[in-house]
Amino acid sequence: MKEINDIIKAYDVAARQGKQTALATVVLVEGSAYRRAGARMLVTEDGELTGAISGGCLEGDALRKARLAMTQQQPMLVTYDTTDDDDAKLGVGLGCNGIIHILIEPIYPENNNNPIQLLKSISGKRQNAVLVTLFSLQDRKAGQPGTCLMITGDGFVKSSLTNHAFKDSLVNDALDVLRTGTSLTKTYWNDTEYTGFVEHIKPVVSVVVIGAGNDAVPLTQIAAVLGWDITVIDGRTNYAKADRFPGARQVICAKPEQVLSHLNLDERSVLVLMTHNYNYEISLLREILPLDIPYIGMLGPKKKLERMLGELEDTGLKIPGQWLQKLYGPVGLDIGSEGSEEIALAVIAEIKAVLSGREGYSLKYKPVSIHAGIKAVS
Repeated sequence: MKEINDIIKAYDVAARQGKQTALATVVLVEGSAYRRAGARMLVTEDGELTGAISGGCLEGDALRKARLAMTQQQPMLVTYDTTDDDDAKLGVGLGCNGIIHILIEPIYPENNNNPIQLLKSISGKRQNAVLVTLFSLQDRKAGQPGTCLMITGDGFVKSSLTNHAFKDSLVNDALDVLRTGTSLTKTYWNDTEYTGFVEHIKPVVSVVVIGAGNDAVPLTQIAAVLGWDITVIDGRTNYAKADRFPGARQVICAKPEQVLSHLNLDERSVLVLMTHNYNYEISLLREILPLDIPYIGMLGPKKKLERMLGELEDTGLKIPGQWLQKLYGPVGLDIGSEGSEEIALAVIAEIKAVLSGREGYSLKYKPVSIHAGIKAVS
């Protein structure tokens, strides 16, 4: 989502300056590549690039193709075969042994359903969404519908398709992807064979840092680099100051019993407790353990957490196993962290692993492709 938000901001700047723009989207990857389907890059007529479609090897050629698409005012499907020696000679060989298909779409500001407007509709809502990009691999001279359909979790639909023969099929597939949370690539037939990339997009991670001490600063800094939505809460007025956490959307001074009234938590919300105040944290833990959120991190030794849980049970609070599954203490991956910056790195990495359903081990031991998770349907 950070890439999408960065692209939207860059587009708004370019639009105010009257610049033409085009959106390059990785729509299909065969084999391995640096970026997977869904990677995007905004290109302006004067060569400014926001986002990325590769590790840097494709961007130069994609810029030239994007300028051509802007001149012709037509979407263009471009294929890079990184297994081909000729492509390597042209300077786009990535050594990834894959084929990357990229759709380049000129952006028409007067079109209320252009790709950027569809991305804005997704970015403006804190919920899951599906974006459909339609293209023809078989007939590249045929019209490329491009980014043409968006559905959000509340049932809101925007589409540039009108009487398209398989619009209903696309909508049904998009709703299925919204339900399953797994993107898919599917073939559709009209007079021409089209491929649809039906992409599931999750909202940005919302991280709530409970504690505004000095060790919370690097945690919010790393989260800000990732584009996460950051809230910092502390009971101390001399610590809970906005100027200490410039990357945070909000910094709040609150007692434990007031914390939840300031938050709107969902399935992409995580909490990290690092106040170094036992009484504050045990009071808050009682409130947040029953919540339907995927991650609660607790800074400090395991004995501290075990003591807290024991005291809560002594007061009559029943703690089922599913509550403990989302509770991580001591917080962070085991990477040998020393100092607040390295601890922050370990915490952020653990949060990312949990939200992605990963184990957090070295990729050298991974038996399957790194970028698994997009279903192909004939």
